[in-house]
Amino acid sequence: MTSQEVRAQFLNFFKEKNHKIVPSAPMVMKDDPTLMFTNAGMNQFKEYFLGNSVAKHKRLADTQKCLRVSGKHNDLEEVGKDTYHHTMFEMLGNWSIGDYFKKEAIQWAWELLTEVYKIDKESLYVSIFEGSEDDGLPLDQEAYDLWKAIVPEDRIIKGNKKDNFWEMGDQGPCGPCSEIHVDIRSKAEKAKIPGASLVNQDHPQVVEIWNLVFMQFNRKANGSLEPLPEKHIDTGMGFERLCMVLQGVQSNYDTDVFTPLIREIEIITGHKYGKDEKTDIAIRVIADHVRAVSFSIADGQLPSNTGAGYVIRRILRRAIRYGFTFLDTNQPFIHRLVKVLGEQMGAAFPELKEQKQLIENVIKEEESSFLSTLEQGLVLLDSVIKSAKEKTIDGEKAFELYDTFGFPIDLTSLILEEKGYTLDVQGFNKALKAQKDRSRAASEVSKDDWTVLMTDSEQEFIGYDSLEANVKLVKYRKISSKKEGDQYQLVFNLTPFYAEGGGQVGDKGYLEAPNGDVTYIVDTKRENNEIVHFAESLPDNVNETFKAVVDHKQRWRTACNHTATHLLHQALREILGPHVEQKGSAVHSKYLRFDFSHFAKLSVEELRKVENFVNARIDGHLPLEEHRNVPIKQAMEDGAMALFGEKYGDTVRTIRFGQSIELCGGTHVKNTGDIWYFKIVSEGAVAAGIRRIEAITSDAVKEFYFTNNRMLFEIKDLLHNTPDPVKAVASLQDENTALKKQVEQLLKDKAKGLKNDLIAELKEINGIQFLSKKVDLDAAGIKDLSFEIGGQIDNLFLLLASENEGKALLSCYISKELVASKNLNAGTIVRELGKYIQGGGGGQPFFATAGGKNPAGIPEALDKVKAYIS
Repeated sequence: MTSQEVRAQFLNFFKEKNHKIVPSAPMVMKDDPTLMFTNAGMNQFKEYFLGNSVAKHKRLADTQKCLRVSGKHNDLEEVGKDTYHHTMFEMLGNWSIGDYFKKEAIQWAWELLTEVYKIDKESLYVSIFEGSEDDGLPLDQEAYDLWKAIVPEDRIIKGNKKDNFWEMGDQGPCGPCSEIHVDIRSKAEKAKIPGASLVNQDHPQVVEIWNLVFMQFNRKANGSLEPLPEKHIDTGMGFERLCMVLQGVQSNYDTDVFTPLIREIEIITGHKYGKDEKTDIAIRVIADHVRAVSFSIADGQLPSNTGAGYVIRRILRRAIRYGFTFLDTNQPFIHRLVKVLGEQMGAAFPELKEQKQLIENVIKEEESSFLSTLEQGLVLLDSVIKSAKEKTIDGEKAFELYDTFGFPIDLTSLILEEKGYTLDVQGFNKALKAQKDRSRAASEVSKDDWTVLMTDSEQEFIGYDSLEANVKLVKYRKISSKKEGDQYQLVFNLTPFYAEGGGQVGDKGYLEAPNGDVTYIVDTKRENNEIVHFAESLPDNVNETFKAVVDHKQRWRTACNHTATHLLHQALREILGPHVEQKGSAVHSKYLRFDFSHFAKLSVEELRKVENFVNARIDGHLPLEEHRNVPIKQAMEDGAMALFGEKYGDTVRTIRFGQSIELCGGTHVKNTGDIWYFKIVSEGAVAAGIRRIEAITSDAVKEFYFTNNRMLFEIKDLLHNTPDPVKAVASLQDENTALKKQVEQLLKDKAKGLKNDLIAELKEINGIQFLSKKVDLDAAGIKDLSFEIGGQIDNLFLLLASENEGKALLSCYISKELVASKNLNAGTIVRELGKYIQGGGGGQPFFATAGGKNPAGIPEALDKVKAYIS
């Protein structure tokens, strides 16, 4: 049975059980601040479990693309080492939103596995929750009795809270679960050791394939449990593991989900899978990671240095370094796997084919960049090894390579082992832990339970039509973080505040109580389909009716910028071509940022055309044509632009200005004339094939021109009110260039005379030509002089110091033969001498510099350097 058939049979089975088959949500989370990535099939249905929204369909099923590499669910370091952990994986699931419960979930699971998929009943085991004294919960007797009617009791395993009680997080919906495990060992192996004893023991052939969660409790902030108003079913079955079982293989990587990728890796690298364990791990890592990275890019998340982008970069770099270390690949090749991945999974996930070129470009650029980093890291590591006085390399130095230069610690350890050195692992782990503790402390947030004031109140957003409203507080809670301090989250029965989404920032404003007291709203976000308002304090009387007022000025400026992004998108597609697609945006009150797919830097003429195009639409005073609750099929037929990585409902909101029509939930001006003017302030690259434009509109443009006009008058004043300041500045530049050449020649003449004087002052100490001296030259002059003397004098050790504008400079030159024979390192030496001038520095073993703020320390540094050769 092929993987495509496995997936189709699952969905068809539950369709016949009256489940609505829904598409996979994007893997990259957009409107849930508690998660970076979708890590379970139920994520897109959280709002139903929390009671924030009413589900249109009580029975749901899908296959969900998931990623588990951060937070509580972190499988990254296991991936590749075993045969069943993955970063990106598919989770097949069925859900009941207050409809059926344990009986149907258990019966249908058994029916599908044994009657549809024909899995041998004798190879299946089930586990149930044994109870928990801490939570005051007994054995899940109902699940036990239901299973006892299906399977022998010796195949029912009582599991602890860790294995058989599922929780969304520290707070929220949770409940006991029943797992189904399969034993795919040979008959001989099964005869030796009973499968029941290997359940949940990380055995590669006795694995969990399906988890049936009986969601019936809510975990409160104090750790206690309370029953949910409705009971729900949430199941998740690992697609890759299921394929392994049904295809009769012993590893997920032996299924047709992975074998096409593995074959392509074999062809590209020349290494055969199944011959060597280290090579096999590397191939598995790459085959897995290219899936995670490709799906993330297709969903709109590019590799970067922060947040979700950093996680994706980390995954890709892990794949690159495994290829570099174990498959002898020092050239980019992982991007070549994207075509194979698209052919294998493109039918179920068409975004892989539609975004193929972008995915390939981004991965290739990241590969090239990190391979260069690895090469640089090898040079730096070699320097660390040469400067080591013992055979154990300091853990903090290894951490510096890892943290500052991105050089992988496992590669550091491997190279050290090959060269006969050991790594101070304890020191490295201590430095790493300190960094993680700092990061965790800075981002840690604690949340109280919600205090509910009104029940059965469905929130209404009225912010498209009004910026003020009389509101009642439905619920609130206190949150605390080191970054933001204490704040309160408020939910109202209705609200004019727009919640952050679609690239647009959330509204700010205030609440006014009947007595005139004001509570400021500092941000607005959407969480689990609720609009949550962040306040600096809690109103005195939470039961009052408040006047909620949005900051009119900020909303209007933001609306100008959001409308401008639509016109900009249209302009780019018109001028550059239909290949242009939006890849991200940030809409603030002060500026807008727009990322789009394009292969080259925009010329000055192209930028001028884009600006003119947008401003022509502004001058055209195009009215807003807004349509709410439009069936998505109709909207697409009308030509509306939809964005990759966004999840749209059955009905959508369309925004049209002239020929520009997009699906959008943001706020906009009533007429393009309100924008006044559009001005591009920058254009540049974000990643391979992705460009970014930053622009301003409205009041920000007025301020821009006012500031530039003022600067022009100041420049003209400095130029004695010349009528042509451009010509005057050009003349000054020519004059400055000529004077620079004269100064450079004078400095060269000065250095030439100084060179002879310094050579005459050299002293031989232990076979080394040594001199430490303060000179009157800049950094460039000292470097040139050092290398000129080094070209004439063998075995040279030169430390030159200078003072310029109250700053101190130390420059150390050591002949390469001394670096090799005496184990001297200029970088290490200037770093240590830098403390005398209250500074630091570094460089290469044969030349390095240090700067500091204490010129008074130069004499001591010049004196102390003698110790290195004596």
